[in-house]
Amino acid sequence: MKKVALIGASGYVGSAILNELLSREYQVEAMVKHPEKIKTDNPNLIVKKIDVSDKKSLEEALKGFEYVISAYNPGWANTRIYEDTLANYPKILDAAKKAGVKRLLIVGGAGTLFVKPGVRLIDAGILPDAWMPGVKSLGEFYLNTLLNESDIDWVFFSPAGNLGDMGAKGPGKRTGIYRLGKDDMIFDKEGNSFISVEDYAKAMVDELAEPAHHKERFTIGY
Repeated sequence: MKKVALIGASGYVGSAILNELLSREYQVEAMVKHPEKIKTDNPNLIVKKIDVSDKKSLEEALKGFEYVISAYNPGWANTRIYEDTLANYPKILDAAKKAGVKRLLIVGGAGTLFVKPGVRLIDAGILPDAWMPGVKSLGEFYLNTLLNESDIDWVFFSPAGNLGDMGAKGPGKRTGIYRLGKDDMIFDKEGNSFISVEDYAKAMVDELAEPAHHKERFTIGY
């Protein structure tokens, strides 16, 4: 049975990944700032209070883990989401490396996906202004830091343009039927880019179980 650390396990995406991991009988250590937010009771789950801004504590917590999934997000309502993302994601990356983690899987953003040749979503002028600080910061971390990282086997898993209930189609459901891609946003026949959070979580854990991507980004959509 694989053992995995899950950073940000209490969030919208993190909780879906946590449920997927536990349903497959992984041993999970959920590392969260607010442990009281996790209500799941499972013999394969340990919940640990961790603030990712404290790199030393995070490094100690990650020692002994070969696999780490990070669903860290400072919170979309956080007025400092841009600054906190750019301050803390490099700490997560560095802590994982120093702890000897073999593989780091990151819940990425869709902002840096190409919506047409040469045009990334973030530059297409279609995202709400309120989303831009979070989208931009995660995109900058991917483009400026991760793409230059060679000391750890990482993946940056970008969702479709709309992820679950963030999209106009509602939360969606687990189908197990979707397409994977690399740098181009995936659109369905109606021109929508959508994935349910349950299918996203399934694909993330599939990548953990059977690695198909290394030191690169990949994406998903129907």
